[in-house]
Amino acid sequence: MNSTVFSRRGFLATACSFAALAALPSRVLALTEAGARQLVDRVVADINRVIAGGGSDASKIREFEKIFSTYADTAIMARYALGADARSASAGQMRAFTDAFEVYIANKYGRRFREFVGGTVTVKSTRAIKAGYEVRAQADLQGQAPFDVTFLVSDKSGRDKFFNMFIEGVNLLLTERTEIGAMLDRRGGNIDQLIADLKAMG
Repeated sequence: MNSTVFSRRGFLATACSFAALAALPSRVLALTEAGARQLVDRVVADINRVIAGGGSDASKIREFEKIFSTYADTAIMARYALGADARSASAGQMRAFTDAFEVYIANKYGRRFREFVGGTVTVKSTRAIKAGYEVRAQADLQGQAPFDVTFLVSDKSGRDKFFNMFIEGVNLLLTERTEIGAMLDRRGGNIDQLIADLKAMG
C-alpha cells in the first residue's frame, strides 16, 4: 500500500487542484475498481518519489506539475471551473481556456506539494458510484487526528483520471470555480482576456 509525506496545510491547498463536479453522465465504464485504486496508489507513490528524491525546489515543482497534468482530468476541471460561461464559449475558446487552465492549475498547486512533511496517506477502500469509483483514503499526521480524503475517478475522458476530490467531506474544486468566476467577472465576462491572464499567471 503506497503513502506520501505531506503537511495538512499543503495537502488542503493542493487538493483544490482536483476537479469537483456536481454530476457526470451515467454510462458503462471500462474503468474497474482495481484500476481506480491503482490510479490513486500511483499518484501517492509518484508524489512520495519526488519528495524523497534530490534536486532543487524548482525541479521538484516541475515534477509535481507533471504528476498533476498526468492524473487530473483537466478538460473536465476547466469546463466546471468556467461554469455557465463554458456553454457560450466557442470551441476554440474552450480549447485555449483548457490549455491555459491546465498550466495555471498545475503550476499553482504543484508548488504546494513541496510543503508535504510529517504524515502519510493510505488508501483504505474503493466502491462504485454512478460516475465511476470513489476511493477513500486516510491522512495521518504527526500530532493531529487522522482525516478522510476521498478521490472520485472516472474514465470519461478516455483514460483513468481524477474528476473530484473531497477533504473531510468538503468538495474542493468549488473554490477554483469561485475564483475563476470572480476573475471572469473582473474582466467583464471577457473569456479571451481571462485566457491571456491565466497564461501569464501560469
